[in-house]
Amino acid sequence: MTPSSASRYTYLGPEGTFTEAALRTLPESGTRELVPMVSVPAAFDAVRGGEAAGAFAAIENSVEGGVNATLDELATGAPLMIYREVLLPIAFALLVRPGTALADVKTVTGHPVAQPQVRNWLAAHLPDAVWESSASNADGARQVQEGRYDGAFAGEFAASRYGLEPLVSEIHDTANAQTRFVLVGPPGRPAAPTGADKTSAVVWLGDDHPGALLELLQEFAVRGVNLMRIESRPTGGGLGRYCFSVDAEGHITDRRVGEALMGLKRICPKVRFLGSYPRADEIRPQVRPGTTDAEFTEAADWLGRALDGRI
Repeated sequence: MTPSSASRYTYLGPEGTFTEAALRTLPESGTRELVPMVSVPAAFDAVRGGEAAGAFAAIENSVEGGVNATLDELATGAPLMIYREVLLPIAFALLVRPGTALADVKTVTGHPVAQPQVRNWLAAHLPDAVWESSASNADGARQVQEGRYDGAFAGEFAASRYGLEPLVSEIHDTANAQTRFVLVGPPGRPAAPTGADKTSAVVWLGDDHPGALLELLQEFAVRGVNLMRIESRPTGGGLGRYCFSVDAEGHITDRRVGEALMGLKRICPKVRFLGSYPRADEIRPQVRPGTTDAEFTEAADWLGRALDGRI
């Protein structure tokens, strides 16, 4: 990695995306070169190729769920790790060329994840408008500027970048919608524990049999580890072949989390550790009795005394 690439972060572009807005909330963003890329895979591949120190992408939306492009990139290809996360409130504006009235809007565009968040508004106000997806919300704004569409659903902050006007602001079908973004980099030591952390991993099941998913979940449950998210993604190996992307409360250095990951490694053919990092909401987990580090240590000491005949 060259000195210039060591200070470079890539993100889903072009300029004016929600991803860029979230990235700029990181304290170090002011000292980094922020480079827009055409896709999430391109942003991640820049890190894998040593052209950037980190890549920033949306991974989960409170309305639509997981962002498949990011989940799949983290599960496949050369390994990457998550080091930070950001939560960004999301509200859309309908961006149009100056002088456009609502009655003039016949075609609209936006990122596919945006559509479920404005579907009801569209049905109520533009029921006959034709939707076509774009690579990002900002890319949709750029295409409106070029005349390809009449309107784009994007962040209001993108209007000035593309010479557009926000015809309607604060559009969202669900109040308090948020998108979660992650900063990924080459594999390394996890971020130091803060007491309010999250651990992410991708897990592959060995074979399809009754109770296979239950066995995976029990590794977390018996150790008192709360799962914040679990969703399946196809592996590409045929119908019915899935891996599972999971987020768990806690840090890999917490005994309950570390032992759960070891349990998964014993029963699953493949486990990809994606990192332990601070939770953006700073909420500390409620640790159940019997699952604290002190109690794991006490139990290990008891076993040692039993093996030595000291009980």
